[in-house]
Amino acid sequence: MGRDEKAGSSSSGKMELKLFAAHVSAKFGIRKIEPWSAHFLSLEKGYLEELRAAVAKASGAIVNIAVDGEHSPYAADGAERERAVAFSKQWIDAAVAIGSPSVRTNLPQAKDAKPDVERTAASLVRVAEYGAAKNVVVNLENDNPVSEDPFFLVKVIEKVNSAWLHALPDFANTLAAYEEEYAYRGIEEMFGHAYNISHVKETEVGDGKDKVAHVDLARTFGIAKRHGYKGYFSMEWDSPGDPYAGTAGLIEKTLKNLG
Repeated sequence: MGRDEKAGSSSSGKMELKLFAAHVSAKFGIRKIEPWSAHFLSLEKGYLEELRAAVAKASGAIVNIAVDGEHSPYAADGAERERAVAFSKQWIDAAVAIGSPSVRTNLPQAKDAKPDVERTAASLVRVAEYGAAKNVVVNLENDNPVSEDPFFLVKVIEKVNSAWLHALPDFANTLAAYEEEYAYRGIEEMFGHAYNISHVKETEVGDGKDKVAHVDLARTFGIAKRHGYKGYFSMEWDSPGDPYAGTAGLIEKTLKNLG
């Protein structure tokens, strides 16, 4: 279960993250979750220990943390790149604390530069080395259409050339921003470098709200199979309608395509 499912705080009327593993176990019979950084109330030791204990009590596990920050690893400003590296390292430490084997760190757009493979790789080689030292895999997702274009990410991953830096293919994000064939070629490239986590969606609304991407699930799962992908498929329900019925249906379709 992925980051777009509700899992927030009590004061906001949303579920606290520590209750999420038990909730999805009861609703869907799934015991492994992928929480989003925005749903963490703190990175303090006590809170992370409490979260880990709650997941264990539900006989669950955290398989990845989807982490979103504001600092760009390819900014022309060196201090900004340092902040990006420090942010990713902070979440690698959090992953260790809650028993997650990986994090997905994002690559925000820089205010002073266009996407740059060399600067991004120079930043992420340090993040990957830190992940290796902590036994935590670092993943990159095709999310932001400018700074996380799938072909750009693949160039960065190949430049870093680390067993601890991999791709996280999202089924729909690139489809919502680009033409279909470009998107599927990008997903193909991403699965060529994927390791332990991927995001399954049926639809995605583009930033301009005028384009709704409809995923060809059979085609996308076929790409994953061709590349021998053996990692997790995390459910992300971004479509209109009841998220519980929709997520249950997406799980059913996923199992059918994997059968």
